[in-house]
Amino acid sequence: MVLKEENRRYLSGFTGEDSQFEESAGALFITEEELIFATDSRFETQAENEAPLYEIRCYEKGLVRELPDILRQLKTKKLGFESRRMSYHQYIKIDEQLQKEKIAVDLVDADNMVENLRVTKDPAEVETIKKALDIAESVFKDFIANGLLPGMTEKEAAWAMEKGMREAGAESLSFPTIVASGPNSALPHAIPGDRRFQKGEPILFDWGVKIDGYCSDTSRTVVIGTPDERFKKIFTTLYDAQQKAVDAIRPGITGKEVDTIARSHIDKTEFKGKFSHGLGHGVGLAVHESPRLSKLSDTKLEQGMVVTVEPGIYIPGWGGLRLENMVLVRENDAEVLNSLDCRNFLIGE
Repeated sequence: MVLKEENRRYLSGFTGEDSQFEESAGALFITEEELIFATDSRFETQAENEAPLYEIRCYEKGLVRELPDILRQLKTKKLGFESRRMSYHQYIKIDEQLQKEKIAVDLVDADNMVENLRVTKDPAEVETIKKALDIAESVFKDFIANGLLPGMTEKEAAWAMEKGMREAGAESLSFPTIVASGPNSALPHAIPGDRRFQKGEPILFDWGVKIDGYCSDTSRTVVIGTPDERFKKIFTTLYDAQQKAVDAIRPGITGKEVDTIARSHIDKTEFKGKFSHGLGHGVGLAVHESPRLSKLSDTKLEQGMVVTVEPGIYIPGWGGLRLENMVLVRENDAEVLNSLDCRNFLIGE
């Protein structure tokens, strides 16, 4: 039973979105012989148009009550489900309904089954990711050249970026745009506020868009006017760490090993311990997906994976910098997909 939005789209082509965790746009049931897409009346026509290989079952009283009839039709004895997407409440309701109707089915955790199919991208998927990245970068370039000014608030900058990306053809944002200035940039996932940009301080941007469901994800840190010496030291440290990590990426290396290369470089400087998160993550139909580049990841990289490499250094009370590129794992090495040079961090006064 496939419930996760990205997995559902990957296996069926259906683009409907779950409005919140408790509300699903539908579930896929897949056997060797049958394909069923169970959904409600809001999505019935869309499902028929976008998922033509599937038998569409429109339920009126919810998936839980429809489930016994579906399992009878499929003659199911064992039902795999995505435990990360199903709430405990829903699991209990399903179990109670199956017992009520005397249906003997083993519920089996099948988490990551579809994610393991999605983890490597084919050439068409990579091209779509590149399109999303091109739109995101072109809007940022234009905003930096023509829109970013001292006195602008973080909220105003985030809205200008979002508006520009939508107008440039993005179907949606990969995630809410992060714009953080001065001390706020020491918060890796800061929420844009009313703080106004000042000359000489770091301004961190983290943004991305979706095209045909596929995400981009990039971070850059800029300065209006002249950066101080701390900014320059941090930037050089991060740039070198990022380059060392990208140079090491190839099939067979683990996420932990790549993270260690960047982290050990940073920890040899005065900024030891100031890199507080993992080095990167996979990007595809979800903006955060496997594989992870972190201290905890033993996953071996494979050709066709797309990952971010985003070292950051954060100094509470002063600010922080993060440099994030998207990287494609190739047969023997890695290709940086970004065309936006992260060394162009100075904005004219």
